[in-house]
Amino acid sequence: MNDINPAHVLVVDDDEAVRDLIAAYLSENDMRVSVAADGKQMAEVLKDEAIDLVVLDLRLPGEDGIDIARKIRECSSLPIIVVSGRRDEADRVMALELGADDYLTKPFSSRELLARVRALLRRSAAAVAPSGRQLDARAYRFAGWQLNIGTRKLTTPAGENVPLTNGEFCLLSAFLSAPGRVLTREQLLEASRLYDDVYDRSIDVQILRLRRKIEENPSRPEFIKTERGAGYVFSAAVEKLSRAGAWDDGGEADR
Repeated sequence: MNDINPAHVLVVDDDEAVRDLIAAYLSENDMRVSVAADGKQMAEVLKDEAIDLVVLDLRLPGEDGIDIARKIRECSSLPIIVVSGRRDEADRVMALELGADDYLTKPFSSRELLARVRALLRRSAAAVAPSGRQLDARAYRFAGWQLNIGTRKLTTPAGENVPLTNGEFCLLSAFLSAPGRVLTREQLLEASRLYDDVYDRSIDVQILRLRRKIEENPSRPEFIKTERGAGYVFSAAVEKLSRAGAWDDGGEADR
């Protein structure tokens, strides 16, 4: 993680004071934080955002934190730190066996929570990086921008939504999945799912429109650069959030 693409942590706790305290401290330490008071709010955040790690309280209104952790683990390897006022060993063992990656007993220091969050993020990233597997992406980040593949939502570094047509979304996804690689017009035609009778020049038009949405100066692009006689290349560092829940450095162009 870096300052441009901070880790995104979701804090789930029904105690507003605790939520605000954790959120403020993690934010002060270069992390992006979302909060939820219960399982329903958590599900809404997970649907719309690419989350790197969940800090989950065991006692929540309507649904037990252990049940929520189990549901998360059934469909994702998203890292989970359970926090609880329960000191019984049985609760800790059950939470860990049912899918939590770490367990922290209240009251705890903010510094210890931060250390555990950072350690778990490192372990999660290391679990993906050495294998070299090309897992399907849940989201991409570049220069503070984020493209959520599930929701097809593009957000600016300021958190504003940028609407994309289907063709623009597919084009941008193709670029972000192969940063630093020259993509031909034929490859981009296939990626953008255009009709077979569309001329290659239509790609140039779509790229111009996409540049107008993501480039500060579309006439002198910093992200989507033209390789004369070859095609186009995405010339920025890209991070990928795999379906396993860990960010993977997608590479950086040397241009």
